Amino acid sequence: MLVKLAWRNIWRQKRRTILTAAALALTLALSLFMRSLQEGTYANNIENAARFYTGLIQLQHPEFAESHSIDDLLPMDEAFLKPAMSNPNITRILPRIESFALAASEDKSKGVMILGVDTVAEDSYSAISNRLAQGEFLAPDDQQVLIGEGVARYFGVGVGDELILYGQGYRGQTAAGLYRIKGILDFPVAQLDNQLVYMPISLAQTLYSTGNQVTAWVMDVKPLAQLPAVLSQLNEHYKGEVNVRDWQDLAPEMAQQILMDKAGGIFIMYLLYGVVGFGLFATLLMMTLERQREFGVMLATGMLKRKIMALIGLESMMIGILGIVAGMVITTPVLVWFYFNPIELTGETAELVLDMGWDPILPMALDPLLMIDQVFIVSALLIICLIYPMWRVRRLDVVNALKGGSHAN
Repeated sequence: MLVKLAWRNIWRQKRRTILTAAALALTLALSLFMRSLQEGTYANNIENAARFYTGLIQLQHPEFAESHSIDDLLPMDEAFLKPAMSNPNITRILPRIESFALAASEDKSKGVMILGVDTVAEDSYSAISNRLAQGEFLAPDDQQVLIGEGVARYFGVGVGDELILYGQGYRGQTAAGLYRIKGILDFPVAQLDNQLVYMPISLAQTLYSTGNQVTAWVMDVKPLAQLPAVLSQLNEHYKGEVNVRDWQDLAPEMAQQILMDKAGGIFIMYLLYGVVGFGLFATLLMMTLERQREFGVMLATGMLKRKIMALIGLESMMIGILGIVAGMVITTPVLVWFYFNPIELTGETAELVLDMGWDPILPMALDPLLMIDQVFIVSALLIICLIYPMWRVRRLDVVNALKGGSHAN
């Protein structure tokens, strides 16, 4: 009976009900669109940055994060990688040798970062061969190297020239070699472009005398939402014998930027809900105050206050459900469309993004959890707005309510 009565009551003032539900729907639609665009852009940026350098997860020796020493290595065998290889969410596992050396050519020298990679697997992951400004990409058995454009400018060298690399190898051995430059990379990360020397992993292992060992195993995870679960599973298996690091640990500056931007977006979202909340509160309060005599009659004929409070709660819930359903009906097709047809950037912005090696798009996240969050926020808003009207009903005096007007107050 209460449900039927509540449904009839909200349509006694059709315009007010429609306007309140429409305000909730519009706010939900705007908030959900904004948050989906934010999360989709974050995921795209994270994956793009990971492809070119850090990966989403790295397995490292427990001391390597602090020491960056070539002595802190991990084995390069299938037995060691069995937990990762059996995880269905880990789509790629790439070996890397990462260390530093002194590069020299004629009368110039400079510290550089050596990156030894599985050239075939790395190119399929990051498409690094597309960043070649000159020359050719590396084959797995090449005895040559690629260098960043910044390194090439500093030394004044080009394709076919030679570069001397000198450093410390595994367990104090000397790491030295003369290598011909096979190509020059226009690397999208400027800091790396000025110090990067790229070589096949077998050549890097020979240079540093590491044998069948690597400094890191780089992993890609699909979908990105499974990253925390994969991280937890790897930590549980290796039990501290291996340092399992995610992209936030490997690129803390980027993680901080995303966190700050996300906080700004969430603040704007709550601001929108705050504005709508005042309108919703006014509606619920009016639904209570203008019906004081009605409530007095109901109480005088034997209805309990808790049932009247339940009636107000049902009416509010129905208005909220109307707003939520309308908001979802409006937003879901838009989100699905932009998920499969991302917003494309144009002009100088697109050129800047392309120069970084990224696709010039603003992808949309299609995450049910975002929708659930919005429903939760609307529900919480309704509960907060109901506190005062419920309190008014709770302290309602039957005699004064029956008199109406100022007596009801």
